[in-house]
Amino acid sequence: MEIETCEVTVIHEDIVEKVKKEMPNEEKLQETAELFKVFGDPTRIRIICALMKEEMCVCDLSALLDVSQSAVSHQLKTLKQTRLVKYRREGKVIYYSLDDNHIAKIFEAGYEHVCE
Repeated sequence: MEIETCEVTVIHEDIVEKVKKEMPNEEKLQETAELFKVFGDPTRIRIICALMKEEMCVCDLSALLDVSQSAVSHQLKTLKQTRLVKYRREGKVIYYSLDDNHIAKIFEAGYEHVCE
C-alpha cells in the first residue's frame, strides 16, 4: 500500500501556526504515548476486559485467563503503575478493579475500531 503525498512542497504557514498553538504540551503527549503502550499487551488487555465486568482477585483472574498467578501479578503491577487499576484489601484477599470509567471507554473505543 502506497502512502499518498503532496506533489508540491507548499507549507501552509497559517495552518501550521494555528495547530502548533493548539497542540498539547510535550510532557502530556509523552504520558499519553506511555499509556497506550500499556494497552499493547494481550494479557493486560484481557485483564482490563475482565475487570470491566467484575472486581476480581489474582486467583480468579489467573483461573479465568488460564495464566499463572505470577504472570497476572506482574501485569497488574504494570496496570497499577499507570493508574489503570486500583485495589482494595479484604482480609487476606486483594481485589482489583478498573481505576475509573475512562479505562473502559478507552478499551471500548479501541475494540469498536477493530470490529468495524
